[in-house]
Amino acid sequence: MSLRRYLLLGILVPVILFVGINAFSVYEQAKRAVDIAYDRSLLASAKSIGEQLDVTGYDKLSVLRATVPYAALEAFEADNESRMYYRVSSLDGEMVSGFAELPFWRGRIPQQPAYSALVDFYNGEFRGEPVRVAVLLQPVASANGRGMAVVQVAETLALRQTLARQILLDTLWRQAALVLLIALVVVIVVQRATRPVRRLSEELQSRAEGDLTRLAARDAPRELLPLVDATNDVMQRLQRLLDHQKRFVRDAAHQLRTPLAVLKTQVQSALRDDVAPRQALSEINDTVDRATALANQMLNLAKVEQLRLQADAPVLDWSAVVREVAIDLSPLLAEKDIDFEIATRPAPVRAHDWMLRELARNLIHNAIKHTPQGGLLSVDVGADGDGVGLAVTDSGPGITAELAQRLFQPFSAGDVRHGSGLGLAICFEIVQALGGRIALDNREDHGRIAGLQARVDLPAPAIGQNQP
Repeated sequence: MSLRRYLLLGILVPVILFVGINAFSVYEQAKRAVDIAYDRSLLASAKSIGEQLDVTGYDKLSVLRATVPYAALEAFEADNESRMYYRVSSLDGEMVSGFAELPFWRGRIPQQPAYSALVDFYNGEFRGEPVRVAVLLQPVASANGRGMAVVQVAETLALRQTLARQILLDTLWRQAALVLLIALVVVIVVQRATRPVRRLSEELQSRAEGDLTRLAARDAPRELLPLVDATNDVMQRLQRLLDHQKRFVRDAAHQLRTPLAVLKTQVQSALRDDVAPRQALSEINDTVDRATALANQMLNLAKVEQLRLQADAPVLDWSAVVREVAIDLSPLLAEKDIDFEIATRPAPVRAHDWMLRELARNLIHNAIKHTPQGGLLSVDVGADGDGVGLAVTDSGPGITAELAQRLFQPFSAGDVRHGSGLGLAICFEIVQALGGRIALDNREDHGRIAGLQARVDLPAPAIGQNQP
């Protein structure tokens, strides 16, 4: 359902229901108002008839006489639509004059009548037509007697109903015009209010494929700004994902081309017997190992972006992960006879296990590669202030200032013969995904470089989150 139709139905349906209820109420009020107005005429006609009565005798022995021609009622007839009838009776119901078919009144006078007279009004039926009847108890006195007459005057309801219907129709026409005006205003207002939405839709439809730039929407209503911001956030994430995929494809095509070319050269050299078979197989094996390591690291780099988009990471103890990584790398430590020290304290971090494990593995493995035979290597991990820190300190040659600027970029290894340059790039992407910081700093001893320290600081989980 469109917004325009939704608003029209949401506004007009209650309004039409209200108009219907109001029309019924207006019709009933109109009938009461018409009755009040015409009842005065009935009362006047009854009084006119009562003034023309005569009586002989007193009280119960009184005899009423009336000579009232029907023409006497014509002055009270409003038009040709209505007809008036009358009946004059004694208190006992004895017919004196008028229309005998008009039923005698059997009611009672109200305690507080609307007029200063003994009068009652009621609805009835006469000659198959609905009528309104006024009953007047009229005292009659003369020189020869005194008595009480019951004067009934009935009027057909055609004129009253016509007038009430006319009032109703006049009201309905005005209310129908009001409903149409409301509908027109809703359509115009919705049309103007949805103009920014249509403009945004046209802008999105006219964009080139792959264009994920932010939506400006400067004139968007305040209610649409959250939607625009959410759309821009989604588009930004999509742009980052597409950029990462493009970079991955570009880097994979570029980096895997070299080992494959070397492998092909080595195979061709072995087929021509340029080198001994064992040497050829050894060189091919080394090339395959480097290509496999490169492919694995590139897949790991892609996996970081995949895990970045997942928001259901648990809270883990990073110190336990670091200890497990150190045990896995212990053969490399023993091979170089490295003096290894590790200090761990509780280090809760909200992250995926693979990310913490890969971060620690790359940093410790990189430190092992650059630590000389029999050198020192220390690892310290634990909660530090408002966050969690990991420090990996080696006794290697350190890095130059120029190399420090680009070591976190992909394929920027310090020694291209012994690495692909993706290890620290993976560390950097993981730290960025976890909202932390990573830094490489040379350690100095008496003015000379005594090694390199890799420092990672990650935010601690909020208070109240599940602890490992």
